[in-house]
Amino acid sequence: MDIPPLAGKIAALSLGAFPVSFALNHVSVLSHPLGVTLMSVLILGLLLVAIYSLSREEIYDPLYAVFAVFAFTSVVDLLIALQEDGYMVGFMEFYTKEGEPYLRTAHGIFICYWDGIVHCLLYLAMTGAIRRRKRYRTLGLYWLGSFVMSILVFLPGNILGKYSSEIRPAFFLTILYVLVPCWAGLRVFKQSQAPTCCTSNVVQEEQRKGLLQRPVDLALIIYLILAGFFTLFRGLVVLDCPTDACFVYIYQYEPYLRDPVAYPKVQMLVYMFYALPFYGLAAYALIFPGCSWLPDWALVFAGAIGQAQFSHMGASMHLRTPFTYRVPEDTWACFFMCNLLYALGPHLLAYRCLLWPAFFLRLPPGSPASHQKQH
Repeated sequence: MDIPPLAGKIAALSLGAFPVSFALNHVSVLSHPLGVTLMSVLILGLLLVAIYSLSREEIYDPLYAVFAVFAFTSVVDLLIALQEDGYMVGFMEFYTKEGEPYLRTAHGIFICYWDGIVHCLLYLAMTGAIRRRKRYRTLGLYWLGSFVMSILVFLPGNILGKYSSEIRPAFFLTILYVLVPCWAGLRVFKQSQAPTCCTSNVVQEEQRKGLLQRPVDLALIIYLILAGFFTLFRGLVVLDCPTDACFVYIYQYEPYLRDPVAYPKVQMLVYMFYALPFYGLAAYALIFPGCSWLPDWALVFAGAIGQAQFSHMGASMHLRTPFTYRVPEDTWACFFMCNLLYALGPHLLAYRCLLWPAFFLRLPPGSPASHQKQH
């Protein structure tokens, strides 16, 4: 996979978030929630129009303008995270006070870090690829999974948690953040896949191998089974399962799951209802050849789990989380290793699918191997 070069002009434009946020922080009209919302809409609208007008003749993909605007907002999110952790002052206080106060939670801070670092780099790489007419489907699928996961947890957590009474008009701006990934995701999926160098003979030889002849796949299947049990267990924990094992785990290993902000509970339920079925389907695809859907969805899933685990692990140990809900010192190593392995596994699966895709390819109908399969 070729990594596209970063877009220099978009990077420079994104840095404009520093003076813009600093200036807005000193505008008195932004002391009212509605003023914050209207100003945010105005700035994003002007930014989108400016990018589209300046690049209309050069850019063939409308996602360029979307990624450029999101690159700007990701820098804003990074400013919010750095400000809430005390590394800078005077930039985004108006927004966290009157716009989205739940961004001041530990979970909110870490999704801002992820958006300001990982998403920002993805946006710059994808806009750079678009300008040079190169493929960015792999990066786009990873971004899609990461972005959708953050929304699936953040929005319900805001409504169901203790900050439900703090919802301001700016909250409804996130509706765009629900619609845009759906549209962008469809466009990314519709892009043509990179051509593979695997011949029919290579595909046939690879798909003839048994599971014991593919030790990497065997190890991944074992991981998927263990991760599935861990996912189900934590889902039962947040559903107040009365067993002793669940009681010990939630009080001695992950007390953050009891935090009334609701983000960790929603996260575990999303894992149980979405990640758990994927683990089963991925194990099936590693056993039976020709499941051509796995490479794409493994990338989406890796992005989702990466974002989710980064936010969950960080918030579990952050000072904004009340002391009684933080990970105890004597179980910190166990918590960290389990959650780190839970995050790394999907990335290894996606890497395996990208590096050796032959097992998942479908043979052409007229190939000799295809006739052998039919008989």
